[in-house]
Amino acid sequence: MAYNTPSDLRYSKTHEWVRYEGDEVVIGITDYAQHALGDVVYVELPAVGATVTAGESFGVVESVKASSDLYAPVSGEVVAVNTDLESDQSPINNDPYGKGWMLRVRPTGESEELLDAEAYAALVAEIDH
Repeated sequence: MAYNTPSDLRYSKTHEWVRYEGDEVVIGITDYAQHALGDVVYVELPAVGATVTAGESFGVVESVKASSDLYAPVSGEVVAVNTDLESDQSPINNDPYGKGWMLRVRPTGESEELLDAEAYAALVAEIDH
């Protein structure tokens, strides 16, 4: 199956995406991840002001099929959280790279090894077989 993998984003091996916007990054889960989870019914995210650490869990996403930890692709301070997802999780499935964003973080410089779209698509293709 072909998944939407925008070329302007960077990706973690744990299926989170990162979009750099000035001195902040926006984080969400990939199209592949939302497909694998199925319909998302709950998301738990950190509060504004919290610190996230690259490679460590920052929250949980639950679907009708499974519960899965969310892993921070970068370290930094949470400057915004998509509170709309508390009452309506459907954007995670319907628009994972837009309205389904989860966090906005001011990074402190440390980050996981992030993949470009081509490398991430290759990783997903390997998993899908």
